[in-house]
Amino acid sequence: MSTATQKIELLAPGGDVEAIKAAIVAGANAVYCGLDTFNARNRATNISFDQLTGVLRLAHKYNCEVFLTINVVILEHEMAGLFKLLNKLVNTTIDGIIVQDLALFTLVKKYFPSLDIHASTQMTTHNPGQVLFLKQAGASRVNLSRELNLSEIKSLTALAHENQVLTEVFVHGSLCIAFSGQCYSSSVSVGNSGNRGRCSQACRDEYEPTATGNKFPLNLKDNSAYFDLPQLVEAGVDSLKIEGRIKGAHYVYTVVDSWRQNVNQFIETGRLREDDSNLHKVFNRDFTNSFLTGDLSKDMFIDNPRDHSAVHAVQNSNAISAVQIQDATQTLYNEKQVLGATLENKIKYLSIAKQNITIKFAAKLDRPLTVTVIIEENAKNSHAPIIAHSNSSMISSDKSPIDQAILEKRFKIFNNADYTIERFDFTDMDDGLSIPFKELGVLRNQIAYHLNGEKDVIAAVELPKLVSHPKLENNQPANKPTLSILISDPKDFYLADKTDADVYFKLPESYKKESPKYSDILNANPKLIPWFPAVLIGKDYIEAVKILEEVKPKKIVSNNTGIAFVANQMGIEWIAGPFLNTTNSYALMTLKDELNCAGAFISNEINHRQIKNIARPANFKMIYSIYHPILMMVSRQCFFQQTVGCKKPIIEDGCMLKCTKATTITNVKGVSFAVDKQRGGYPSIYNHEQFLNLDIINDLEHLFDEFFIDLTDIGSGSKEALDKLELLKHFENSLSTDSDIYTNAQAQLNNMVKIKTNAQYTQGL
Repeated sequence: MSTATQKIELLAPGGDVEAIKAAIVAGANAVYCGLDTFNARNRATNISFDQLTGVLRLAHKYNCEVFLTINVVILEHEMAGLFKLLNKLVNTTIDGIIVQDLALFTLVKKYFPSLDIHASTQMTTHNPGQVLFLKQAGASRVNLSRELNLSEIKSLTALAHENQVLTEVFVHGSLCIAFSGQCYSSSVSVGNSGNRGRCSQACRDEYEPTATGNKFPLNLKDNSAYFDLPQLVEAGVDSLKIEGRIKGAHYVYTVVDSWRQNVNQFIETGRLREDDSNLHKVFNRDFTNSFLTGDLSKDMFIDNPRDHSAVHAVQNSNAISAVQIQDATQTLYNEKQVLGATLENKIKYLSIAKQNITIKFAAKLDRPLTVTVIIEENAKNSHAPIIAHSNSSMISSDKSPIDQAILEKRFKIFNNADYTIERFDFTDMDDGLSIPFKELGVLRNQIAYHLNGEKDVIAAVELPKLVSHPKLENNQPANKPTLSILISDPKDFYLADKTDADVYFKLPESYKKESPKYSDILNANPKLIPWFPAVLIGKDYIEAVKILEEVKPKKIVSNNTGIAFVANQMGIEWIAGPFLNTTNSYALMTLKDELNCAGAFISNEINHRQIKNIARPANFKMIYSIYHPILMMVSRQCFFQQTVGCKKPIIEDGCMLKCTKATTITNVKGVSFAVDKQRGGYPSIYNHEQFLNLDIINDLEHLFDEFFIDLTDIGSGSKEALDKLELLKHFENSLSTDSDIYTNAQAQLNNMVKIKTNAQYTQGL
C-alpha cells in the first residue's frame, strides 16, 4: 500500500478533558481515554461518563475518533457495573473500546455487537496464533507488543490485514521493561496491580548500586520512533499510538503536534522532518528506538527516571559554566511557556458542555399533540428543531387530562448526559385535553431517535445469569481436588513415577531452530504434559507449533492464546495457564466458547472473596496454584547489562539459548529480588518469597478440581534447595480426607518452606 492511499492514524492519549482538547487541536486522528473505572491508568485524572458524551461531540466535530479504555482484568462482583456501562456505551457514538479481559469478547460479541473491540497491549500480542484468535474472538484491531521489531511487526500486520484486522504500534512515550500484561512487580510488592491500572512503577525504583554502578538498573529510556516513520508505514501499520495518559495537556499537545507535522510532511513529500527538538522540551527520559530496530543494548537504559528535558537543553547548547547552564535552563523554561500559551489560546473556546434543549408542547382540540425540541447551541452550529406529532387528535377529557406534570415526568428522560433541559414550554397547550397515554411513549421514542443521531435507542439488556456447573468426576474420595506438578529438568523426571498427579513439563521460550530436542523428550516420556510459556515470538512460536505437530499430545497447558488457537485447530485438549490472568466467570466462557478450552488456572492475583463466586462452565476444570516462585516481570531486554555487566554489546539469539546468569538486586528498602535467566528463557525477576497458600485448601477446595505446585528450580535464587519428593508427598497428604494427615502435612510444609507469602490471596485486586 502506498503512502498516497494508506491511512495513517495518529492516536493520542487523553488523561483528562484538557489533554483531549490538546490532542484534537494538535491534529490527532483519534484519542483514547478512560473513565474513572475499568481502565489501566487509574493514576490519570480520567473523565466522567457525562464528560465522555461531550468529548465525543467535540472530537467528532473535528473528525477525531474516540476510543474508550476498558483495559483491565475484571472481577466477578464488577460484572454488573461493567454491563451497565456497556448498556450506556451502545447508545453513544463511541468509536471503539480497548479491552484486556477475555470476558469482554464474549459479552460484547453476543450482547453489544455494535461496539468495536480493540485488543489492548496488555494482551501481550506477539505471534500469528494470537492475531487469529483475537480475530475469531471479535477484535477489529490489535495493539502489538511494544517489544517487537519492525520485521515482526510487518509480518503480523500482513497477517492481520489478510483477516480484516488493523494493527497499532506504540511510537512514543514511556517504555515498560516488562512485557505488558506479564508484569506483577507492583502487585507483589505493594498490592497495586498493573493489570488493574495501578502500577506503582517498580522498574523506576532506586536500588542499591549494582556491580556496574547503577542505581536504577531497570529504568528504560522513553520510546521514540519519530525517525522510523517510513519503516512503520512500509510495514503497513494502521495506527501510530502515543503513550501518556498520566501526562498533561502541554505534553500531549507538543508530542502530537510534532508527530502530526512529521506525518504530514512524509505523506506530502516522502521525506521526514529533521527537527524533533520539541519532543525534548517536554517530559522524557531521553529516547530510544531499540525495540523497533532489534538493537537491544545497554544504551536503552538511563540511570535516572526523572525528566531529561533540562539535561538535553544543557547538552544541546554545549553549556559548561554555571551561567551557561542557567541560561540554557531558562531558555527551555521560556520555550515551554510559549508552547503552553499557544495551547491555551487554541483550546480556550472548545467546549464539551451539554447541549441545552427546550421542549415545547402544543395541544389543541381535534389536532395532534405536537412536541418540538429546540437544541440551543450557537449561531454557527444551529440545529433544525425536532418535531413529533401524535397519531391521535386531542379530545376533551375531564377525568384524565394530560397536564404539565404528566408531560414533564414523561419527557424528563432527556435531561441526561447529552442534554440539559433548559425549560419546558407549555404556552401553546390548552387545558382539559387528552390522547391515549401510550402515544406519549411513541412520541418520546421518536424524539429519542432523532437526538440519538437518527438511530434507534438500543434497549438495555441484563447481565446473563451464570450457573456454576459441578466439578468433573476424578475418582478421588469425596471428589477432593487432585494434585498437579510442574517440572522443567530431566533430572526430575523420576517424580512422574512417584505420583498419580498430572505432571506438566515446562517448555522454554526460545528454541534452537529445527532442533527435535523437546519433541524427543515428550515422545520418550508420554506421561509429561507440555506446558507452553506466555511469550513466544517469531521463530520460537514456529518451533513451539512444531512440537505440537510432532508430539500430538493429548493435553497441554498454554499461557499463550496463539498456541491454544493452534492446539484447538488440531483437536488437542488444552488448559489455560496462570499467566492468562483469568479473574471471572465470563472470561472462562470466552476461553471455552472461542477456543474450546477444557479448563483454566484462576489468577493468583485475586483473593478468597474475589474467587468464591466464579462460576464453572460445564465440563470445565478449575485449577489454582498453591506453591510457586512469584514472577514479578519477564523482559525481552537483558537485566544483567545494568547489574553484573555483560561483555556482549547486544542481546542475540545465543543469549536466549545459552545464558544462565543469575544475580540479585536490592531496593533502597532492603528488599532483594532474584534476577534469573534460564537456558532458553527470557530474563525474569522473582520475589524473594515463595508463594505458599494452604489456606485455600481449607477455604475453597470445593471449587477446584486441581491444586498445582511448581517444583522447578526457576526463580529460586539463593534459596535452599528442598527435597522435591518430600515436598510432593506432603502436598499430596495436604489434600487427604484424614484430618490428622492433612494437618500434619500442612505443618511440615510450613516448616520446610521458610521464606513464603500468600499476601495476594489476602489482599487481592
